[in-house]
Amino acid sequence: MDRNRSRLFGGCALGLVLALGLMGKPAGAQDVTDQRLLNADQEEGNWILHHKDYSAQRFSTLNQINAGNVKDLRVAWTLQLGGVEGGGIWSHGGLEGTPLAENGFLYVTDGWGSLYKIDTHGGQGVLMWKMDPKTDHDWAGAIACCGVDNRGAAFWHNLVVTHTLDGRLIATDKETGKILWQRQVANPDKGEVVTGAPLVVHDMAITGVAGAEYGIRGWIAATDLNTHQELWRTYTIPAKGEPGSETWKDDHDALATGGGSTWVTGSYDPATDTIVWGVGNPGPDWDNAYRPGDNLYTDSTLGLDAKTGQIKWHFQHTPNDPFDYDSVAENVLVDVNGQKLALEADRNGVGYAVDRTNGKFVWALPFVKQFTWTKGIDPTTGRPVDYDPSKGVQTYVASVTPSRTNKVTTICPGNMGGKNWPPTAYNPTLHLWYIPVIESCNRITVEETIPGKSFKPREGFTGGGPSDPIRITGSVTAIDVTTGKMAGKAETPYPMLGGLLATPDLVFAGQPDGKVMALDAKSLATLWEFNTGGGVSAPPMTFTVDGKQYIALLVGQGGAWDKWFIDSTPDLKRIAPGSTLYVFRL
Repeated sequence: MDRNRSRLFGGCALGLVLALGLMGKPAGAQDVTDQRLLNADQEEGNWILHHKDYSAQRFSTLNQINAGNVKDLRVAWTLQLGGVEGGGIWSHGGLEGTPLAENGFLYVTDGWGSLYKIDTHGGQGVLMWKMDPKTDHDWAGAIACCGVDNRGAAFWHNLVVTHTLDGRLIATDKETGKILWQRQVANPDKGEVVTGAPLVVHDMAITGVAGAEYGIRGWIAATDLNTHQELWRTYTIPAKGEPGSETWKDDHDALATGGGSTWVTGSYDPATDTIVWGVGNPGPDWDNAYRPGDNLYTDSTLGLDAKTGQIKWHFQHTPNDPFDYDSVAENVLVDVNGQKLALEADRNGVGYAVDRTNGKFVWALPFVKQFTWTKGIDPTTGRPVDYDPSKGVQTYVASVTPSRTNKVTTICPGNMGGKNWPPTAYNPTLHLWYIPVIESCNRITVEETIPGKSFKPREGFTGGGPSDPIRITGSVTAIDVTTGKMAGKAETPYPMLGGLLATPDLVFAGQPDGKVMALDAKSLATLWEFNTGGGVSAPPMTFTVDGKQYIALLVGQGGAWDKWFIDSTPDLKRIAPGSTLYVFRL
């Protein structure tokens, strides 16, 4: 066993709890209880869940900063963080996290999973402590797809719960910054890494995994935060004989390397006790002839029983996906026109609404300007109109679909998707759903995957790859959820690689050239703009302290863009790596 494997699986064996502190449930005056999490939207000045609340709407009712005065927004303070160093195949780390805020304290992560507590009282930011998980950069970074990133933390009682790139779940004391316990959830030996924030439900931390590009078998797992033991693990790729396995029609066990990552934090519907979570692409990404069939549950939205992890329902967006069109995006839970909907902005460039009680299709709308992979979405079934259930290998629009007979082709949207991981936002008063869009096309080259030869653990298993000679731009696109129709589109010169925040009359966003902006919630007109000087690939959030509203945003370009897509945005080559927390106020 080599040095890195010994460190991870000898000192921290897969599934073994490292009980470094209290074994019982911590208590304290500021405990983040199950009840507080259920009512997170009522804590107007705090942000105690990754997506603000379980519905993932990323909407705040705070309105001290509004359309009438946002032009006066200015920098209150900044704080330099760490985590910019590289490792493995990556030259540097990035910032994609959403800060948590509780009673004037912020908790943020850097790309390597270090956790920072910051006191924001008195109009400044003072670092209280930093927890460094001591991740082996080269070991984890060698298989991190895509980038050295960590999207944030979760609260549970007096703990802050985080993930590390090398697949650990860590519980840190909120007051002292000391690690109380940790356990190995993912297995980097197999190409598994973790980049998403945990979702805490019922005293459980829910973890999703990344690694479909390395031929993993995806899963969602729940850890009991009282006992530190795994409660359930639901695989997104069924085993032979399990429901869904009949949708893998090969004769060489493609299920075993089927992909189906779950690397973006899901949402939760307390009324039905259902976790709603998106599932990524099948593997290999582009050679869909290797894996004939619909390939469940890839490119799907899943409804899971929160207590058992059992799949209640699913809805698949792109069967037998040959485009790398993940459906891993967050699901936004909304109630409108008497319907209980889950909204998902898919990488295939289509926004979907399904009934979140049963997964039944309601409506779909393409939200990108260039949309060539299918002739449209069937308004009854929600499937692509050129999907042919009699075929094991789907060609959709054959002239543009990557295949073994069409080995070099251009797809729109590109494989980064019409929307990637950055979260949407929803205004429940205006019923407008805002999507951070990548307006793109790119070239795909297919390589035939050979059974028994092409797959090697911890090496890429993609069946080809992208190139990007075509200029890529972006937009903030609004959809009226009452009608399923587009309500507006604000063009941006660069792809939207960070997420969005909605307030009663504003939408906040950042761009990869460093500009942060506030848009009018109805017209999408730009009302304010500030250049941070560093690339933005993280979503903004808002909180209050000492009676004042602030906007906070992590600045430091990370992810896959500058490695694989930078030629499509050559101006961004001048943006240097960085790691800074920006906080704004009137």
